[in-house]
Amino acid sequence: MSRKRKEHPIIKDVKIESVAAEGKSIAKIDDMVIFVPYAVPGDVVDLQITRKKHKYCEARIANLKKKSEIRQDATCCHFGICGGCKWQILPYEEQLKAKQQQIYDQLIRIGKIDLPSISPIKGSAKTYEYRNKLEFGFSNKRWLTAEQVLSGKSFDNMNALGFHITGAFDKIYPIEKCHLMDDLHNKIRNEIFNYAINNHLTFYDIREQYGLLRDIMIRNSNSGEWMLLIQFGATKEEREAKSGELPAISFIPPTDVTGGAYGLLKHISDTFPEITSLLWVYNPKLNDTFGDLPVHVFKGKDHIYEYMENLRFKVGPKSFYQTNTEQAYELYKVARDFAGLTGGELVYDLYTGTGTIANFVAGMARKVIGIEYVPEAIEDAKENSRINGIGNTMFFAGDMKDILTNEFISEHGKPDVIITDPPRAGMHSDVIDVILNAHPCRIVYVSCNPATQARDLSLLDSLYKVTAVQPVDMFPHTPHVENVVLLEAR
Repeated sequence: MSRKRKEHPIIKDVKIESVAAEGKSIAKIDDMVIFVPYAVPGDVVDLQITRKKHKYCEARIANLKKKSEIRQDATCCHFGICGGCKWQILPYEEQLKAKQQQIYDQLIRIGKIDLPSISPIKGSAKTYEYRNKLEFGFSNKRWLTAEQVLSGKSFDNMNALGFHITGAFDKIYPIEKCHLMDDLHNKIRNEIFNYAINNHLTFYDIREQYGLLRDIMIRNSNSGEWMLLIQFGATKEEREAKSGELPAISFIPPTDVTGGAYGLLKHISDTFPEITSLLWVYNPKLNDTFGDLPVHVFKGKDHIYEYMENLRFKVGPKSFYQTNTEQAYELYKVARDFAGLTGGELVYDLYTGTGTIANFVAGMARKVIGIEYVPEAIEDAKENSRINGIGNTMFFAGDMKDILTNEFISEHGKPDVIITDPPRAGMHSDVIDVILNAHPCRIVYVSCNPATQARDLSLLDSLYKVTAVQPVDMFPHTPHVENVVLLEAR
C-alpha cells in the first residue's frame, strides 16, 4: 500500500515580494523562502505548500486575496495550464526589469568577477506573434484540467494536438489559439486536428509507441514563406509486426487518397496555398527527434528564406535559426559591434548553426571560420555564403571539443576575434582551454543561459576582462533572456 502524502497546511495572507528565476515569484515567512508560480509582486495570497525543503518551499496560490496594482490580465485562454508564457500577468516593462536583475545576479553570484555597468536590456518590439517556429505534439491521451476532472464530464474524444504538459510525458494539452506566432499557424493546426478527427486518423500513443500522427512543426519567415512538417509514426500494425528495426519505408503512395497520411497532406496543401514548403517525416523511433531521418517534400521547396539587412538565409527543417527574427537582428548587431572588426581580422564563429552570425560579420572581416555540430546546418551555412556571394568563410561540422583543438588553430590560423554562441549547457572546459591558449584579442560571448555564461566567464577571467554586457530579450512573457558579453585580453 502506498504511503499517503502529507498535506501541508494553507498559509494565509502572504504578500508576494519579488520575481525569481524560472517564472516564479518569491514570498518570505521568517527565514523561509517560498517560490510561487503565477504570482506578481504585491499580490496578497493564501498559499498551499506543495514541496518543503530545509531552506525553501514551493507553493501554489490557493486563493488570490488581493491583486497587485501591477498585475494584468493574461491574454491567452490557456494561461496557467500549458506551462508557457508564465509572465503574461506581469507588465512587459516589469518583465524587462526582472530580466535585467537576473543578468546582474547570475553574473555576480556565479561568475564572481569584476563587471562594468550592464547596459539596459533591449526589449522586443513585438510581445506577441514574435516567434517564427512552433512545435506541437499529437496524443490519444488528452490532458484534462482540474475543473474538467471535477466536473465528471466524459469526453467522447480524448485525442489532442497541442503542447506537452510538464510532469505528464504521455499527455498533451490541446491548444486552440496560441498568440506567439502569426494567427495562420492556429488555422493550420486546427484544420489538421479537425481533418484527423473527421477521417479517423490515429493519434500517437506515447506509452505504446504507435499512432499515425506524431508531431508537427510550423515555421514562417520575414520573406512571407511558410513551412509545415508533419511527423508520422508507426501504426499499431507496424509496431506489432516489428522484428528488429522497422524498415525505412515510404508509406505514402501517391494513390492513397482515402484519408490516410497522403489525404491529410493533400487536404492541407489544397486548403493553405500560403504553405510554400510542405514536408513529412516517417519516424518509427522511440523518440521525437528526426535529425537522423530523411525529410520528404510533398509540395514546394525543402526550405524557406529569412532576410537580414542585405543577406538572405536558407532555413531548412533541421536548421537552427533564432526564433524571434526581429530580435535576432538586434542580437547580431550587438555581437558585430562588440567584435570591433576593421576588415583585417580572422574570426572564429563557434556554434555557428546555419552560419547566420558568420555571414553577418563576414563583410567586415578578413576571414570567418564557423564550427557547428549539426552537419545539415553546416551545409546550410555554406549555402548561405554561396547565395550571398560571400567568399571569405569556411565551415566545419563536428563536436566542438573535437574540432576546435590547438592543432586546428595551428592549421587554420590564430583568431583575432572569437564569437561564441553555445547551447544552454555552455562551453566544454576543453573548448575554454583551447580559447585561452589561442588568446584572441576579443571574445564575444552570446548566451541563452546567463548562469552557464557566468560559469564560463569565471574560467576565462585569468586572461580576459569583461568590458561590456548587453542583455537582449528574445522571449517576452517568459523568464528566458539572451546576454552578450565582450571580453578583452588583459
